[in-house]
Amino acid sequence: MKFLEYLMLAVFFVSAGIHLYASLKQNKPLRNKTKPFILLGLLGFYCCAANPVVLFAVLALAFSWLGDVLLMPKGVQWFTAGGIAFMVSHVFFILTYLKQTDMGGIHPAVIAGLVLLFVSASLIFFRFLRPHLPKILFYPMLAYLILNGLMNCFAWFRYLTLRSPAGLITAAGALLFFLSDSSLFLVRFHKNSPLKTHFWVMLTYSLGEFLIVLGLIMG
Repeated sequence: MKFLEYLMLAVFFVSAGIHLYASLKQNKPLRNKTKPFILLGLLGFYCCAANPVVLFAVLALAFSWLGDVLLMPKGVQWFTAGGIAFMVSHVFFILTYLKQTDMGGIHPAVIAGLVLLFVSASLIFFRFLRPHLPKILFYPMLAYLILNGLMNCFAWFRYLTLRSPAGLITAAGALLFFLSDSSLFLVRFHKNSPLKTHFWVMLTYSLGEFLIVLGLIMG
């Protein structure tokens, strides 16, 4: 089993590394060839290393992989389909975190404060982004980022329950996922964005998903 763990981890790191290089060089054919293997490697690593394997976590990673694949073609319909897949992924991540979370042990003010923080960050970001977005996508994309923010909240609720490095690592990964999605919106829709390539999008995304999985395995 250890051999399979290392093999899947190697698939993740090698494919992510090549993909990041391709993103930096704006080599779209190479990006498309390597992108599907990033989450496949991570999913395989989780299934081999986790004890127990949580079905919700498997589904979260599977829908993240599906979102990756659906986002590769151009077009609003593909972007929407990919966004829906990632929304489902966030729901399954939340359900995964809840299995190790004691909501009753967290002060209501902390819960409300975290939710307010991520919702406010999403609203402020979209107020800035609004002039650059197609009107039809504004509210669906805002709802998506808020859901990502709620996934972050539940990752922190898990940490506040566990009070362990595992919880902190997963919460850090969730935050990188939030930054990745925000970066993606800038790259795709903001014409004057300082982010011109998908390098930072995929760096924060790949590292974020890896830290989420690592924290789940450790926990």
